Amino acid sequence: MNVPLHPTTINPNPTKPHFKVPPGAVDAHCHVFGPEKMFPYAPERKYTPNDAPKEKLFALRDYLGFERNVIVQASCHGYDNSALVDALETAGELARGVAIIDPEISDKELDALNKAGVRAVRFNFIKRLVQASSAESYLSIANRTAALGWHNVTYFEAPDLEELMPFLKQLPNIVVIDHMGRPNVADGIDHDDFQRILNFMDENKNFWIKVTCPERLSIAGSDYSAVVPFARTLVERFPDRVLWGTDWPHPNMKSHIPDDGLLVDFITKIATTNSLRQKLLVDNPMKLYWGQG
Repeated sequence: MNVPLHPTTINPNPTKPHFKVPPGAVDAHCHVFGPEKMFPYAPERKYTPNDAPKEKLFALRDYLGFERNVIVQASCHGYDNSALVDALETAGELARGVAIIDPEISDKELDALNKAGVRAVRFNFIKRLVQASSAESYLSIANRTAALGWHNVTYFEAPDLEELMPFLKQLPNIVVIDHMGRPNVADGIDHDDFQRILNFMDENKNFWIKVTCPERLSIAGSDYSAVVPFARTLVERFPDRVLWGTDWPHPNMKSHIPDDGLLVDFITKIATTNSLRQKLLVDNPMKLYWGQG
């Protein structure tokens, strides 16, 4: 199988952040890839990353000043959550996980993931990254994992939200939207696509959202200023339902290599008070993933 290589864009020397995150801060969206010799990538994957093992992730966590991680299964590992589970077991109480689940998974396997620290299931609707799956199979998984107290994480692009609304409203428990729903920042915050996301969250109080990935949404490389109004609007409008994360190791980036230290400093531009930063980085992720608060 000829799968394109899209290297993970790891910055070998990230800047030390000027912003000191509050005690207990959580990087609530990051990944581990491989190492491939131990945890092979899925045959059906749409891209092949470079290895980004748990040791590098935890070293970055400490360097940036965070205490905990939420590690999200990426599509290149498919339904095999072995690398994720390995990282969770190493981290213990300092990490939680978001898995991608095979509809045919057994109750025993679900229980093992739960014991390892998985607390959510991810549904990916980005067509260039995954094969399409039926809403019925997703709902079956969501209902089974809801019994364990898990929530749902959804990844889609803003223009697709209108079509996905009927499905999303059927999901049980809390539902987290990845990466601000991937709006086109060139359109501005008044565009229908972003306003639809805001209105949807206003109307559905069980929905949360991640103010992550300015590097993916940027229209000017490492200048993320155009993304600020989007993220700040979400943080100020939904202060108790927002999460933040690095998205390390930044797979499929083509415009530039993100500097994780600068991404941390970006937080001060979108959460402009200590109270908002405390909720974004500590209170909200601790409530959702560790059941505290």
